[in-house]
Amino acid sequence: MLGNSTKTSIEQTLTKPSAEISIINIVESIIEFAYDSRASDIHLSPTENAFKVRVRIDGVLQDSFTVPVEIHQEIISRIKVLSGLRTDEHNTPQDGRFKFMTKDKKTRFDIRVSIMPTHYGENAVLRLLVEQGETFNLENIGFSKRDIKAIRHAISKPYGMILATGPTGSGKTTTLYTILRELNNPDVSIITIEDPIEYSLEGVDQIQVNSQTGLTFARGLRSILRQDPNIIMVGEIRDNETAGIAVNAALTGHLLLSTLHTNDAATTLPRLLDMEIEPFLIASTVNIAIGQRLVRKLCNICKLKKELTEKELESLKETFPMEHLGKSKIFYSPVGCKECSKTGYISRIGIHEVLEMTEAIRNAIVARASSAEIRRIAISEGMTTMLQDGINKAKEGITSLEEILRVIHE
Repeated sequence: MLGNSTKTSIEQTLTKPSAEISIINIVESIIEFAYDSRASDIHLSPTENAFKVRVRIDGVLQDSFTVPVEIHQEIISRIKVLSGLRTDEHNTPQDGRFKFMTKDKKTRFDIRVSIMPTHYGENAVLRLLVEQGETFNLENIGFSKRDIKAIRHAISKPYGMILATGPTGSGKTTTLYTILRELNNPDVSIITIEDPIEYSLEGVDQIQVNSQTGLTFARGLRSILRQDPNIIMVGEIRDNETAGIAVNAALTGHLLLSTLHTNDAATTLPRLLDMEIEPFLIASTVNIAIGQRLVRKLCNICKLKKELTEKELESLKETFPMEHLGKSKIFYSPVGCKECSKTGYISRIGIHEVLEMTEAIRNAIVARASSAEIRRIAISEGMTTMLQDGINKAKEGITSLEEILRVIHE
């Protein structure tokens, strides 16, 4: 089991009297365990009688350890020291960052820290920014052949907007980084403005938003335009001002990549209308909108192939439209083994929908059509919805129908 030896060592340490526990070692061991377990986040939460440690693996939080409440504040203080935060401030949220080297000295990565005062004292959430993104490409993050063709066509244009949409934690930034890697060559100037910078990209000028100095997305984007870039990535379009500057940049010969918080690809276009962008400008600048979610991948060692009964199929029809399920009765289920830490899943992959800007969709935007109408047109022109993409991956044994249901309900 991943991280098993580290977990055993931590559990043995935590049985000692609090005075004998090395705070430095316990913090390092918890981070090492999270790294070994492929966790994206560590949650350290105080309760009345304990200090709980949970890790998020493949998008799902799992209980890991219970630390004696007596050393709660010492652990928080150690994390603050590592992050360069104030150890004498306990009633104000604090954000920081530090670098961590694994015990084998092979991997060094950034950890983003958020400290928050709660009813039972300060908690901490640590995001592990492990640079696995270097191995990503459009194929292995889950895009279908049709969608890859559409994305490559959109990014081959010298100007316009490439928008990735979805809730927090749906892999939007990874998608944009993957596209930037495809575009990154010595012939072009690429500048990004991000909050925060998740991974470093060689050959790309990356700017960190800093509210304390007034460096916002909007202000940074204005400055970037004076730096003669070919390609710009804006971490997120959050407000009307940023949206207006982004559209102007796309109109004036720049390829601009960004993210929006919307439920699906079709809702992206009316969302820009809400930000007071004129319909004809949206129709002229948006090349493509990518909607996405992340689903867990079935463990290849223990996944179970099964044929659904007629009764099970009838039950599924209440959730999944019949045309999505098709005639297939063969799907796969999670089981759980040593390799996947008894979860039945290892790693995650995206389910996507890629909306191309066609003449019919441009006309619908100019007419201020609803997202439902835009979605209907896109499907009629061949767009695969996220739900259909998820079911296709379930048929291929990449994920399970249970996982698609979980993500849809979320």
